[in-house]
Order: sequence, then structure tokens, then C-alpha cells
Amino acid sequence: MGVVLHLDQDRWRDHLDQVAQTTPGLTPVAKGNGYGFGVARLASEATRLGVETLAVGTLAEAPLARAHFTGRILILQPWRPDDPPSHDPGLIRTVSRLEDLARLADQPIAPQVVVELMTSIARHGIGRADLDQVADELEGVELVGWALHLPLPAARHRPGPAEALELGRAGLAVGAAPVWLSHLSQTEYDQVRAELGDCRLRLGTRLWLGAPDSRRVTASVIDRHPVRRGQRVGYWQHKAPADGHIVVLAGGTSHGVGLSAPSTAATWRRRGQAVAEGLLAALGRSRSPFTIAGAKRPFVEPPHMQVSLVFLPAEVPPPAIGDEVPLDLRLTTATLDEIRLTEDDSTASA
Repeated sequence: MGVVLHLDQDRWRDHLDQVAQTTPGLTPVAKGNGYGFGVARLASEATRLGVETLAVGTLAEAPLARAHFTGRILILQPWRPDDPPSHDPGLIRTVSRLEDLARLADQPIAPQVVVELMTSIARHGIGRADLDQVADELEGVELVGWALHLPLPAARHRPGPAEALELGRAGLAVGAAPVWLSHLSQTEYDQVRAELGDCRLRLGTRLWLGAPDSRRVTASVIDRHPVRRGQRVGYWQHKAPADGHIVVLAGGTSHGVGLSAPSTAATWRRRGQAVAEGLLAALGRSRSPFTIAGAKRPFVEPPHMQVSLVFLPAEVPPPAIGDEVPLDLRLTTATLDEIRLTEDDSTASA
């Protein structure tokens, strides 16, 4: 009993194969929680896809990926002088500061590096004004690429492929190497690649989470209890709003239930939804991500560490202990109890 990802592996792999076949220079990203699947599983899939390079977020993630992937591993987090040494010759380090590039160039064995250029994200990167100094340090390293981390396609006022082309040309004027890109649509990537030549596209969300019909998440019913209107329940002893049931479900904060990344309300509709959700929270009636009898039921109180309590009105028959109910879970912040492979989940109830 727990939080389970039901995965139609064949359908998922069909999607992965299609992306790989239509994306020359594909570099899968397997970082953090592995987009809900785990870094080990994604590294194994990257091996099956036959890609040359796999990207991970941090140096600490590299050993787990290496256990399942024999190709080159790109560390996306920029190298810093106090990083612990690594003896893996297949690691590629990202460099985002001139002083770090100079230190790496002084090492006895030339490391493989990707030089990250500053984009409009303003997170990491060497500015265009300093590119002449980059050229002075390249003899001491093995330059395997220029990295551009670009704004999301949905971002307002996004420069789009024009920024990639401008910065890519600036890097190539200093040294010939592939241009490593992110957050471009397939059409934009094809356009940039046609003009710049040898390119790599880092893909995480669009690759691993791009086939939503191949998966569903469920939570087990752990317990259920009848309650009366006004009865005090939960850690915080809130009053039950009416007669009904408290349903105790697998899935709490340790699974990612109730957690969400901040997002920009780009439309008036989304802003209205945010206001409505805030009002419900203020009234103690926050809608949960658990669906019972076709509707998402309200939390009784904030999720506990490993379970959540939701309220079910008396007119709705409660599910049996051991039943599994649909759970709308953001996989990039999720920790699952189990990944259950299925041959065909197309007839599964929602």
C-alpha cells in the first residue's frame, strides 16, 4: 500500500524512441529525483537509446548515473575550486567563470569542459565581453561545447532562437565546438541547428514526461472513519464541515503531496484560480490532489509526512481500505513508493 506510479513501459518507450529519432544530438537530463522515475532508471533508458552523453545536475548524482550509463556524463552545475576531485575520465564539467576556467587549465591532465555563456536567464555564465579572455585559456582544457541555458518557451518576452543564434555564433568565433542548448521547441532547435551546425539539445521534462497517457499515479486507502458535523478531527482539531467520512490516504509531504513550485500566473484565468485556491485555503477547505468518486476532495488539514486526510460527504460512499484512488502528483517533486509496470493501462479507471 502506498503511492504508486503505474507505467505502460512500451507506450513510454515508444515516445522516448520517437524523440530520439527526431532529435539529432539528443542529450537526456537525469537529475534530482529523476523526474519521478529515479536517476538509475533514466540512465538505463539513456543507454537503451544509445545516446552519447547523459546530463546530471550535480557531481553527487554522477556515480548513480555511471552505474547504469557508460557514455560521457555532463555535470550541469558549474565547477567550483572546492569541488571534490573525480577520477571518472568520462565526466564533462561546466565552467561559468573565467577564474574557474583558468584553474582547470592549469591541471596536469586537460579536463573536458563545456563553457557556459550568460543568457537572459542571468543565472550562470561568462559574458560576451569576456570571450576574448576565454580564448586565452582554451589550450589547457578539452573544449567539448558552448552551453546556453535559455528561458522557458512559455515565458513572456522570451528572446527565442534569436538569442541562441547570437550567443552560439559568439562562442563559435572563439572556438569550434558543439553548441549545447535547452528549452527550445523541436522547430526552434532544427532552425538553430541548421544555422550553427553541430548542436546538442538537453531534454528533461519533454523527454521523460512527454507521454502522459503512458502513466497514472494512485494512492492507497489506508483507513476510513465516519464523522459527525462539528466533530473535532486531525492534528489541528478542525471541525468536520458535515456528516461524512474521513478517508486516510497514502501520500504526504515526503511524497510531494501538497508541494508545488512557484509559478507565474500568465493569464487572467490562472490568476482567478490562484485567488480561489487562496480563499479555500483561508477557509480551511483546500482542495486535495486525490480523486474519489470523480471529484477532488478537500483536505481535512495540511498533509502529514506520509499520509493525508480528506473529507468525503455522507452522500458519497467511501472507498474500501486497500482501494487505490487517482492522485494528481507533480512528478518532478515526487517520491514514489513503487513503479508498477503495466502492459496496457489504456482501460484503467480514472
